[in-house]
Amino acid sequence: MIQTPESEKAMSSTQPSSLASVANARQERTHASTATGTGLEARGVHAWFGKNYVLKDINLEFAAGSVTALIGPSGCGKSTFIRTMNRMHEFIPGAAMAGQVLLDGKDVYAPGVDVTKIRLQIGMVFQKPNPFPSMTIGENVLSGLKLAQIKVENKDELLESCLVRAGLWNEVKDRLDAHGGSLSGGQQQRLCIARALAVSPQVLLMDEPCSALDPGSTLRIEETIRELSDSMTIIIVTHNMQQAARVSDYTAFFLSDGGPGEMIEVSRTSEIFSQPKDQRTENYVTGRFG
Repeated sequence: MIQTPESEKAMSSTQPSSLASVANARQERTHASTATGTGLEARGVHAWFGKNYVLKDINLEFAAGSVTALIGPSGCGKSTFIRTMNRMHEFIPGAAMAGQVLLDGKDVYAPGVDVTKIRLQIGMVFQKPNPFPSMTIGENVLSGLKLAQIKVENKDELLESCLVRAGLWNEVKDRLDAHGGSLSGGQQQRLCIARALAVSPQVLLMDEPCSALDPGSTLRIEETIRELSDSMTIIIVTHNMQQAARVSDYTAFFLSDGGPGEMIEVSRTSEIFSQPKDQRTENYVTGRFG
């Protein structure tokens, strides 16, 4: 095949060296001030669906004010793992887990823990948008406050702030009374992000949040992730290597080789894309499988 400058540019955009450059640029943009927020840690996390052993001995620390991307092929347990972080995993019939999940040093699975409070502290945005269809756009954003009986001084100000941060304000500011189900798929996802932000979570879990979004909306959400990382810990599952390089400080590679999903390695994102320690990681980020 004859390579034109354009084709060479397109090919280079997917090379690990290019991804490492993107990750390095992200690292250079991160300011040196002390990050705030709450750290999260998984210690020896295992997960099952009935007799199906799906996740094996995951140990990961998520520093306060950091963004961590979870990458790996479909079916390796990434989404299951983040659902154990805020006890969403236990919603599934037959699901079980073992291990500890520490939020600010306290185990979220300890006896007597208020599960509702945990899910407010560790918010989640799913791959498929799930707004409440019978609620208006404004009601959707503020619904968590009502359910948790949280009082705020100025709901209108909070509503606008959350929609702005989710990149949706300009599109809906004149129809806040319209139903959430009237929005497009991409808009609904951004509405769900705004809803998650309204209760001021300490940690935000994001399961492929941009998979249904157009490039413009994806860019706005990525900007939001970068802005939010100053005040909270973010964990994002993504199949988009460029996205991982653009938004994350750390990247963890998961893999299932005929058995339960395992974490192969974790490091700074720039290192994962330039000098991975495990050959399987290198094979994945270079596109040799997955």
